[in-house]
Amino acid sequence: MAIPKNRGLGKGLEALFNEVEFAVRDDPSTSIDIGDSVMPIDIHTIKPNKDQPRKQFDDEKIEELAKSIEIHGVLQPIMVRKAGMGYEIVAGERRWRAARKAGLKQIPCIVREVTDEQNMLIALIENMQREDLNAIEEAQGLERMINHFELTQEEVSKSVGKSRSYVTNALRLLKLPSAVQEMVTDGRLTGGHARAIAGIKTSDKQLKAAEKCCDEGWSVREIENFAREDHPTGNPKNLIIKKRDREISAVEEELQAILGTKVNIIHGTKKGKIEIEYYSREELDRLLDMLHLVKG
Repeated sequence: MAIPKNRGLGKGLEALFNEVEFAVRDDPSTSIDIGDSVMPIDIHTIKPNKDQPRKQFDDEKIEELAKSIEIHGVLQPIMVRKAGMGYEIVAGERRWRAARKAGLKQIPCIVREVTDEQNMLIALIENMQREDLNAIEEAQGLERMINHFELTQEEVSKSVGKSRSYVTNALRLLKLPSAVQEMVTDGRLTGGHARAIAGIKTSDKQLKAAEKCCDEGWSVREIENFAREDHPTGNPKNLIIKKRDREISAVEEELQAILGTKVNIIHGTKKGKIEIEYYSREELDRLLDMLHLVKG
């Protein structure tokens, strides 16, 4: 059964993410009511989110969090929903994993009634806000939102607080060769590198660029230069491309990751300028908000 297009996700999610003042109840026999405040739940009655977009968890970071939990406890509750005889995690799987490793019998939870669509979206947004996803996991999560719930790219972009161009560029990564996607998943390539490689026309050349990044430490700018070499056997003068200062390229990549759009730094000997691309008035407003500027 298709979900109606007019969902009003934003308002519902805003309510779900409101900060909650809480004190964990001491009585473990307290009954659990849907919509109640924070309460302890038997950790073994909770299962992971089946729509969790994050596929890899850093064991070292889980171990560090577990040690902190052993000393300080779980300072922020996880969000769960009823699932059969137990509960399913909506947000907070990393804390749940660490709490289990720390040997906790119970974990503080907020129980909420959420739809499958909200469940998937909250899990995706939580990971995106915490920057816990690699670029491929993020793209796969966005694609599931589109395919599973018949959402448009525009609807997804509004739901996750990203521009439509950001969503479009993310989805392009899923068309990269599987070997290149694996390089992103295991951390050998950044999301910025992957997006630049996705702009290369052929899969063979995409793979070659990815290997150059891993072996020679290519920057995003060097990938873009490589993509423009349409005739590698032509006049050598046409192949001479001035390499950008690596520090400037690194700043470009960092700004692009923060702003979610293409950034170009033109660096001269005495002055320079920063160019930030946008593709709609809505995206311009988003960028202005991020830069804390007053909109006209």
